[in-house]
Amino acid sequence: MGQSSVRGDRSRRRRRPEAEEPVRDDGVYEDKGLPPDAPGWTPPEGGAVASADGDGDGNVPAEGGGHRKGGRPPRKGRKVLRWTALTLAVLIVGGAGAGYWYYEHLNANLRKAPRSLGGGGLQKPDPNAFGQSPLNILLLGSDGRNSAKNIELGGARQDADRKPLADVQMLLHVSADRSNMSVISIPRDTRVTIPECTDPKTRKVYPQTSGAINQSLQHGGPGCTLDTWQELTGIYIDHFMMVDFAGVVDMADAIGGVPVCVDNNVYSHDRKGHGSGLKLTKGTHSVKGVQALQWLRTRYGFEDNTDIGRAKAQHMYMNSMVRQLKKDAKLTNPGELRDLAEAATNALTVDDGLDTVKKLYDLGGDLSRVPTKRITMVTMPWQYSADESYVMPKPGDAEETFALLRNDTALDGKDKKKKATPAPKPSTPKDQLKVVVQNGTNSTVNGPVSGRASVIQQQLSGLGYTAAGTDSALTTQADTTITYRDKGQRGDALALAKALGLPKEAVRESSSATGMRLVVGNDWRTGSAYPKKPGDEKGADKAPDSADALNGEDTKACMKVNPDYTF
Repeated sequence: MGQSSVRGDRSRRRRRPEAEEPVRDDGVYEDKGLPPDAPGWTPPEGGAVASADGDGDGNVPAEGGGHRKGGRPPRKGRKVLRWTALTLAVLIVGGAGAGYWYYEHLNANLRKAPRSLGGGGLQKPDPNAFGQSPLNILLLGSDGRNSAKNIELGGARQDADRKPLADVQMLLHVSADRSNMSVISIPRDTRVTIPECTDPKTRKVYPQTSGAINQSLQHGGPGCTLDTWQELTGIYIDHFMMVDFAGVVDMADAIGGVPVCVDNNVYSHDRKGHGSGLKLTKGTHSVKGVQALQWLRTRYGFEDNTDIGRAKAQHMYMNSMVRQLKKDAKLTNPGELRDLAEAATNALTVDDGLDTVKKLYDLGGDLSRVPTKRITMVTMPWQYSADESYVMPKPGDAEETFALLRNDTALDGKDKKKKATPAPKPSTPKDQLKVVVQNGTNSTVNGPVSGRASVIQQQLSGLGYTAAGTDSALTTQADTTITYRDKGQRGDALALAKALGLPKEAVRESSSATGMRLVVGNDWRTGSAYPKKPGDEKGADKAPDSADALNGEDTKACMKVNPDYTF
């Protein structure tokens, strides 16, 4: 939390004057999971997760000043509560009355939207040696006032016709072996490149631009936000899920109370209209419904009154929800589970790859395998722009965090350390090793660098790898990698990496590989010498301190109340 202590007064000073700002600062986010399986299926238990952002103060930083985070998912012991982590908790329709008609009813509740609106971008990475692939889900909270209930909950009636902003954005990464989960939030006003996107309904084309990341939702929908994340992080994202204010409240009511803690009395309200309205006395309280939404939207009242404090509060809520759902025996009640399923499916907008309750249920089964102690939530390392008008990724630390997820490395630093063993020796003479070099610099924002495969193929030839050839097909990849077919080729792959100056992490065995393939990524867009980065020699094994990690089993977490908002 070194960043928060430094921001202090500067963060508050940075807020734009009331007269100059449009009144719009709420963003909500929620979590859920759902699902019945099919007719006659006897469901386990389900739960849901809700989260939100925006604190009802009526101010959305134009370009800077806010930050936030999200939460986690739940699961249950034997009758496993299939939680769709962090925000999408899993629901299960319960009991004898859950027939096919009800399954179809829940499917009809779901709102669907295209996964991507950019028409390009990253390809899903190859599975590992065991045929396993990591899972990445983008969780979004919309601040839209597109209904009477959302207006009532979010205030700012003058924004009823404004396109919603994605004021809560979290990427949930589940490891390929399902042993751990990492969640990264990006401050809503982080300045990024928003790629060209086409609205799927109106066919309006939004040109590439630079702006706050929460504005990406206004460029055609959640698919554009997903494209923006992929461009920023280099991480392939499988799915998205999005909720609004009303969805958060409905889910919070269906779940029941979630314990939260404040270290002093707090009242998030002042004469200028800042605040969510949250009012709690010092200590631990169980919040639900509108009060849960207030907790999740509170910025004015926590820490330094920025989205960083709000993000921490959201993480604490989600952690507590996961623990609560795991031990809450009442969720075995079919009626309560049905309420939860109704609330979740009515609240959720999903991509077209998650368009049925069955798919969400299967997803929840995957997520439920992750133990709470291996859930880690972080905020993207960030810094203010020179004039403090917006936020930007912190050089070095942000990319290091993204790279850990791209390499499927747990942010908690608790991945089993492999015993140091001598690298196997090459089994094929260099001049006989067939290597296919492919250009992976096809960035949707920066465009491809032509000829990269040929440049590196010629470099390899000069190093003695004269059997290397090229694949003319362009692809998009953040990191340069060498994939190989089986363990028998590992020695050859490591020798190839060493010859090019690539880190060992670039070498990966894949069950889908047909041979040795070198993809030249966007980290190597120029020159024939690989541009080494700090830490390449040892390789990072956990999130940097600036990411402010919070573990899923931290039961002592308590929000620090800002002294200007106590009573």
